[in-house]
Amino acid sequence: MRARRWWGWPLTPIYAAGLTVRDGLRRIGLLRTRRLTWPVISVGSLSAGGAGKTPVVIALAGLLRDRGWYVDVLSRGYSRTGRGVELVDLEVVDAASRFGDEPVVIAQRTGVRVWVGANRFAAGAAAESAEGEGGRLLPQTISRPTAKNAVGWGTQPESAGFSPGAEAPCSLLSTRRRAHLLDDGFQHRGLARKADIVLLTEADLDEALLPGGNRREPLAALRRADVVVLREQEQERVEARVRGLMRADAVVWNLRRELRFTALTGAGSAGDRPMAFCAIARPEEFWAMLEEAGCSLVRRVAFSDHHAYSMEDMVGVVATAKNHGATYFLTTEKDAVKLDGAMLKRLGEVGPVCVVGLDVKLADESGVIGDLEARCR
Repeated sequence: MRARRWWGWPLTPIYAAGLTVRDGLRRIGLLRTRRLTWPVISVGSLSAGGAGKTPVVIALAGLLRDRGWYVDVLSRGYSRTGRGVELVDLEVVDAASRFGDEPVVIAQRTGVRVWVGANRFAAGAAAESAEGEGGRLLPQTISRPTAKNAVGWGTQPESAGFSPGAEAPCSLLSTRRRAHLLDDGFQHRGLARKADIVLLTEADLDEALLPGGNRREPLAALRRADVVVLREQEQERVEARVRGLMRADAVVWNLRRELRFTALTGAGSAGDRPMAFCAIARPEEFWAMLEEAGCSLVRRVAFSDHHAYSMEDMVGVVATAKNHGATYFLTTEKDAVKLDGAMLKRLGEVGPVCVVGLDVKLADESGVIGDLEARCR
């Protein structure tokens, strides 16, 4: 069992006891579960962060939308400055601060509506109310939005049968399947779901519980999962062990991860000296994927997960880059949405900022759709 924080070991048994009490209260009905009108598909993990939930939510939103579903995303909006339930608006200045970095990335990449709020039932109810009364859906715009002050990158996939920027006819939308994608929802058990999808990494299997480690729940919690998603490169090593923890009727999906870089003149050529910085849960995985992609990093700088960047941070990053002879920067999409124009200008004293996206592809997309259609009837 791997511990990340020595000081957390004495508190881990207390945390585990709290989980046991909570589960007991749920079994005797003192903690209620509420149900939305539309089916809910939860995407979550056992770990506190870094399992790759956001790219999977993006991939599923695209698959379902292209299959003709009307889909939105419900997210907590971790560390956001906004209050209550809000619909992510990419035209708002400092959108990542107000709504949260991950919801903004999801909205940018998918074009679907993303609702944020600590109370995900309230967010889902607001979403259903906003889409019309009497079951009639309002048009869902399929476009490529961009947030003010954000770095532009990537391309927005077109929805099957629609043109970018166009709105689907109301007559078609009224007959489409509907679903909420619940981002980071495995532990949010106050909201009923039709499918519980859990991302699991090899590292999670040997991780300690919080606060000593990063695992939110014991491995036995996988009995609640309808689907466990494994990384392709880890599947052969861990699948047998994972299946032993799952229900007999649950299924395993596997995914392939690929990095996507913005166009950057000269990037990757001889003499380039990239420096990487990020504020994500598992920065070591980001560094490793960059190295595997052929990026020889001269320096790595990690901030805490969801860190809100300041100009002071950028001054420090630039100073570090100059001290190590860096010629440009690499950072993640989740970080890029938090960089405003002034920050980018300061980073430009060293060189361009290259945004690195993480795309996932589910190995059997038709099987994935079939599983979800069967569970969301």
